[in-house]
Order: sequence, then C-alpha cells, then structure tokens
Amino acid sequence: MKTPVLALALALAALIGAGSAVAATLTVRPGDDLAAVVKAAAPGDVVEVARGFYRVNLLIDKPLTLRGINRPTLSGGQTGDTIRVTAPDVVIEGLIVRDSGDSLKDQNAGIYLYPGAHRAVVQNCDLTYNLFGLWIEKANDVRVQGNTITGKREYNSSQRGNGVQLYNTTGARIFDNNISFVRDALYVDVSHHAIFRGNKLHHSRYGTHYMNSYHNLWEDNDSYYNRGGLALMEVRDQVVRNNRAWGNSDHGIMLRTIQDSVIENNVVAGNNRGFFIYDVEYATLRGNLVVDNVVGVHLAAGSTRNVVEGNDFIANREQVRYVGARDERWGAQSGNHWSNYLGWDRDGNGIGDVPYEANDMVDRLTWQHPSMKLLLASPAVQALRLVGQQFPILRVPSVVDPKPRMQPGNQHWSQWRGKHFSGQ
Repeated sequence: MKTPVLALALALAALIGAGSAVAATLTVRPGDDLAAVVKAAAPGDVVEVARGFYRVNLLIDKPLTLRGINRPTLSGGQTGDTIRVTAPDVVIEGLIVRDSGDSLKDQNAGIYLYPGAHRAVVQNCDLTYNLFGLWIEKANDVRVQGNTITGKREYNSSQRGNGVQLYNTTGARIFDNNISFVRDALYVDVSHHAIFRGNKLHHSRYGTHYMNSYHNLWEDNDSYYNRGGLALMEVRDQVVRNNRAWGNSDHGIMLRTIQDSVIENNVVAGNNRGFFIYDVEYATLRGNLVVDNVVGVHLAAGSTRNVVEGNDFIANREQVRYVGARDERWGAQSGNHWSNYLGWDRDGNGIGDVPYEANDMVDRLTWQHPSMKLLLASPAVQALRLVGQQFPILRVPSVVDPKPRMQPGNQHWSQWRGKHFSGQ
C-alpha cells in the first residue's frame, strides 16, 4: 500500500511531467522551415520565430502559441491566406503578417480563423497589404487586441477586403486596434455578445459596418476620415457610448432599422450628416454632442417612440432634417440644447419658456435656396423665424422640444469645431 506521502509525490511528479509535455518551446530562425516546425509541434507548444523574413502559407491545426521575437515578417507571397487557423486555443502575437492573395471569392486574408478556431488570440501584430486583414468565421470568444491593420491602399474601395470581418460568432473582444485603408474597418454580421473598445478606424468606406448582430457594446472608439463612421443596420440591443465619429464625408453614426438600443455620450462632429436615423424605434439617445455638422440629424422613415434627452446640438448648419406626417417630440423629460434657439428663460430655471421647433419656415427655405445660409445670422432671417412661429398655418410637421435647455451640457464642445473631412 502506498503511503500518503508517496502518493502525493507520485501525483506531483505526474503533474510536472504533464506540464513539461505541454510547455515545449521551439525556436525558428531565418532559413528554417517554419511550416515544418509548426506541423511537428505538439498541442500546447510555443513556437518562437526570430526576427527575419519568412515566405510561408502557414496552417495551424492544433492549439499552440506562435510568437514573434523582435517582429519577424511572414509573407504569403500574394497567394492564399498567409496564416490559416483551424484549431481552437491558438495564440498569434508579435508578428508582421502580410501579402495575402487577392481573391475576394476565396476571402484571402492575412489571418483566417476558420470555423471552430474558438478562443483564438491575435495581439500586437501588424497585418499589412492583405486583402482581408483578419477573417473570423464561426469562431467564438476570439480576442483581437493591439494590432495595426492596413489594406491595399492603392486599390479602389470595392476591390479591398475588410480590416476585421466577423461572421456568425459570439463573444468576440476587439480592443485597441488601429485599422485603415480597407473597405470597412470592422465588418460585423450575425455576431452577438461582442465588445468593440478603444479602436481607431479611419480612411475606409465605413469605420464599422454592423448587420444582424445583437447584444453588442461599442465603446470609446474613434472613427474618422471615412465615408461613414459607425453604421448599425438591422440590429437591436446595442449600447453605443463614449465614441467619437468625426470628419466623415457622409454620416458620423448611422442608425438604420434598430430597436431597443442606447446611444449615449458620443461626440459626432464635422460630418456631412451627424446622425442618420432611419426606421428606428424604442431607442434612447442621451448625452450626445452633435456639433459642426452640415446636418446635425437626418431623421426619416417613421423613426418614432424614441427617447431623445440631454443632447447638445451646436453650430450645425442645419440642426434637424425631418420629413414626417406629424410632429416628433424630443426632450419631453429634461430637454436638449439647441444653439439656434431664439426663446427666452424669464424664470431663470435653465429651460426655455417656449418650445424649440426644427424645420421651421427658414429651414425649409434654406433647403430650397441654399444660398440663404449666408444670411442665417442676420436680423431679417431671425425675424422671419419669429413670424413663422406666430402664424402656425405656415408650419409643417417638425421635431419639437418642449423643454429646450439654455446651456449645453458639454462645456468643451468648441474643441470639436473644424473637424471636417480631409480626403484620403
């Protein structure tokens, strides 16, 4: 019979032996066959790649760590995928991964995570001159963090792939990446319970393009110098907060066919349209700064039953562009701030005594005669606004704020003026 001390010693020895079996570190140097080393590695091994240039189309079909030392370069030679991952629990870090193939049909990528590559980690890599930077398909709980991703910038937008493409995933964590010169920096389709945080998305068609994806958090990202900043379409149960969408040539944040979502404390500045809101119901927009856009909010297609409170609409050449059959009430509880509000506050409670109305007579005339915008600050145009308020027969359905705030909530709004599109 084994004594308790002997049994414990044997158990510890077994654990140590097992640990050594999964902790082997294999080193690859310039001139070595990287693909052969990865093929020969055991599950759980660490393959360390020394600084150098490696021409390879690499298949990782077992759990392991592929780690670059002093940032080696892996080139796919402009064919296929540079790295293809088919196994779960793979970590790829510290590499320059470049030169995938050009086939949009085959979705060639710098790193392609195939179905089943669950819990993959791609961190601190440069993914450059690939068609798609990172394609993630049916792989759950993936983490993509601290990478720089650039596409084939000389290609037309329609011929580029996306920076990170998520399809049919759950639990992704996309943090602190810098993505540019791709078709869409982040493309998200049928992917749920994800978090997108701290990313810089620029010089692309869309900073992010969401479709058919639920229960996602979009937080503290910068989206700028794109055609569109953040595009959320056919989604519900989103939280979009503390982001900055500025200098985009079309919209800053597009909300299209969305329900049950919260959009709060974002800065939307210097875009052609700050918010484009189309077919949106049961959403809450609060605490957003909408400043210095050509159109602050373009509201269309029956967007109603939304809560719009505590937002600042400042120095937009046209605060709201709204076409509807009836008035849309915003700010019923606590109001919003409108920089072109002409009312007064006799009792000093910080709330205007008369409601704010967008789309008044002057707004409609400027749509028809854009040159009128040169006179918007003139006494004659201000008087025309007051005349329109006194003669309701001249009014059309509008966004109406019954409690307009006299002062903005964001005291640093002026730093966001002049953030306009500068081209690519």
